[in-house]
Amino acid sequence: MRPLATLGTVGDKVVNQRLRELMDELGFKQHELAEAINDLLIAHGFPGTVSDRTIRQWLTGKTRWPHPRQLAALEALFGCTAEELGFVPPAGRDRTTTPELSVLRRTFLTSVSGTAAAAAPLLSDRPTTIGTSDVIELRNGLDALMALDAHRGGHEALETAALTGAHRALDMQEHAASQRIRQRLFSVAADYTATAAWSAIDARQSGRAQAHLDRALYLAGMAKDPVAEMRVWNSYAMLAHQRREFTKAVDAGQAAQACAITRRDPFYGSLAHARTAVGHATRGDRQAAVRSLGHAENALTKADLTAPRPSWVTFYGPAELTALTAIVRDRIGHSAEAEAASHRALASIPRQFHRNRSLATCRLALAQLHQRNVEQACATASSVFDKMSGYPIPGRMRSLLGDFYRDLLTLAPGASATREWGDRYRHEWSRA
Repeated sequence: MRPLATLGTVGDKVVNQRLRELMDELGFKQHELAEAINDLLIAHGFPGTVSDRTIRQWLTGKTRWPHPRQLAALEALFGCTAEELGFVPPAGRDRTTTPELSVLRRTFLTSVSGTAAAAAPLLSDRPTTIGTSDVIELRNGLDALMALDAHRGGHEALETAALTGAHRALDMQEHAASQRIRQRLFSVAADYTATAAWSAIDARQSGRAQAHLDRALYLAGMAKDPVAEMRVWNSYAMLAHQRREFTKAVDAGQAAQACAITRRDPFYGSLAHARTAVGHATRGDRQAAVRSLGHAENALTKADLTAPRPSWVTFYGPAELTALTAIVRDRIGHSAEAEAASHRALASIPRQFHRNRSLATCRLALAQLHQRNVEQACATASSVFDKMSGYPIPGRMRSLLGDFYRDLLTLAPGASATREWGDRYRHEWSRA
């Protein structure tokens, strides 16, 4: 049977036109598609061996039927079958009788349901009425995006998938079964858009992040969703800090504190106070920073840490508050206390949050450097490259390592450790 997608030719090469069309629709470049597939494979315990060359072979028709694991990941990512992606099974092979492919596809679909898979153009007819089950399916997809974020940080493919998920939620509005479903769809769209904003912040794409946050705040208001609203203000605070707009960072943190959810759940209140503390510290207001930290600690002791909450906020807890404490203490000149807090954070941040652990290690290096422990600080900062080996370094972490290097050149310009670390820094960047 001929596949639904047609195979065209360019010169003497066979081209999978359908795969190319879907990649263009979702904004995937070859290397971005390879990264997205590898993220999915690695998240399920398989090696991520897809490269630009692999994608090129699929597009040119040199490989007309990928490896079962790669094929299952592709089907889950795009939300359609291999044949609908333009692939042609080998002669005499009935793909429906391949147990490995069937099981793998179900596994991947379970994890990405509603995200990039659901965000891709679905080839089946959309239901005429959207109800609760459809909203739940779409919201579940956010968990997969946050898993990708935890695995490799903010990147363009994640941002694109999140925006497409938001568009899909809004497209469903006209088919909503009730006003309540419409509001829930606005809430899902707000969360997807906030996820896109966070990805842009982590990649230090502040212009795109600002536009996404403005849109997410509007959608959260339409949804009357205080959790989504609080999430957006939290991200606004981080973006303002990234732009060195420290007064705005404090204002955004205080806006997060004012959200209704912080009164109902002290967990969110703690995060809002911690974010405000960072803003105060960066402005040089020691007393306000310490006071906000105290509020954050007090609120977290009152929070039920086992209560179900959205996946975007799973990063926060005692370990993350300790990491934020290290930032605050270092910025108000308490570098020894900052170093101690960084060690406590690294002892408790879960292993799967390797990006957060690497960021905490950067902060530890800065605290050590600000105490003039130059050789120790350089060794700690170098370990960040080791921790991130095999993972792309997000823009936010690159910036922090740049801050370390600038402080290092200021405090110990002639030290041999400075020269050696500078060589390592340039070498790692040339490889990136």
